[in-house]
Amino acid sequence: MRIVIVGAGATGSYLAKKLSMEGQDVVVIENDPERAAAAQAEIDCLVIKGNGASEVTLQQAGTAEADLLIAVSSSDAVNVLACAAGTRLGIPRKVARVEDPQLKAEVEALGVDLVIDPGEAAARELHRLASSGEIAEKIDYADGKLVLIGAYVDPEAPFVGRTLQDLRDTVHGWDWLVVAVVRQGETVIARGSTMLEPHDHVLMMAREGHSDDAYKWLGLSSKAAEKVIILGGTRLARLTAELLSNSGIRTTLIDSDIQVCRTIAEELPRVVAVCGDPTDPRVLRSENISAADTVMALTGWDGDNVLGALAAKALGAHEVIARFTNTELMMLVSGLGIDATVSSRLSAANEILRFVRRGVIYSVATFADSDAEAIELEVGPTSPAIGKSLADLKLPHSLIVGGVQRGDEAFVPRGTTRIEEGDRLIVIALPEGIAAAEKLSG
Repeated sequence: MRIVIVGAGATGSYLAKKLSMEGQDVVVIENDPERAAAAQAEIDCLVIKGNGASEVTLQQAGTAEADLLIAVSSSDAVNVLACAAGTRLGIPRKVARVEDPQLKAEVEALGVDLVIDPGEAAARELHRLASSGEIAEKIDYADGKLVLIGAYVDPEAPFVGRTLQDLRDTVHGWDWLVVAVVRQGETVIARGSTMLEPHDHVLMMAREGHSDDAYKWLGLSSKAAEKVIILGGTRLARLTAELLSNSGIRTTLIDSDIQVCRTIAEELPRVVAVCGDPTDPRVLRSENISAADTVMALTGWDGDNVLGALAAKALGAHEVIARFTNTELMMLVSGLGIDATVSSRLSAANEILRFVRRGVIYSVATFADSDAEAIELEVGPTSPAIGKSLADLKLPHSLIVGGVQRGDEAFVPRGTTRIEEGDRLIVIALPEGIAAAEKLSG
């Protein structure tokens, strides 16, 4: 498949890397010479320096053979114009990143297949996290009958210092499964010999009603937040504050700009807006930060988010979540005093990847500090897996089947589980295992 991506910013570069690693024919268009050069050096794809809204530039990218146009530059206008040009050039499928509500209506009228607002996607993710207790990720599958949980292992958790096989032998009624472990930026698919260490980022699949058992072994609480303090007055902070306050969660927002605070007080009457430096411990103490269930550092600067989150944690905040743009920094600090991270880029990329792979693949989820993906797919009639047990399939170490939905039933599989036609599998795979995972669908 030939995919043309307009914009080599955070979202565009991430998508280009993921899709080119899967063997897709990717072309990136970027107008900024420095970004274009960086993309060419880092990504195994063709990079064209030029205006992605120009038909001439799009034609240089080989749009005659293109199957998909993804317009994710930082400019709404460029993305809309790129999709308009793509329509005239006959590109069959188009995706656009657009934040402006008026422009959203215009781009939808062009017949764009998917319109993405990264801020709204990230705000929804933050709302889910606040409603789910001390976890880094929570993704529902099979109409909520299965849940993929991500969290950082507490040093005092029962998991620590034990292999997963030992845990399986001693825990009765095992209805959850550790599927992957992220340690110091490296992801491994979990096996029986895997031993968990403090601060590991663990991904677990649990059956409905048994996630509390998984929380217990991680040393965490599943209690939803009742009070949230947001650091920063960015668009993401405002969108998140609105979602939280509308769902009945007491929400306070701290920002140093008096005009931002006035605007929030006027537009979001259920949110308490406080004018002050969101990284200043004196301001945090004055707002009784230790009584907050969750603190979200959502300023526009990664450094301020690190400082604010760590200061809040040191002052007694129960859970802290930080927004990041720089993924290298995110991987360094995740789990070291910061309980969860969020990235608008990843939130948008998840929705776009789901669209790109739609068909037998129903959903795709990526993770802030890992190159692993959670892929939900259906076993088709030509799948080589039909009738075989997971043990017999001898799947590569780069993937694991974490969940199965079969009709109205959903369960965490074992090695003896046999695959049937029509099964929906939740597969966690590293980049080198994605092709093998897709083959399970037939």
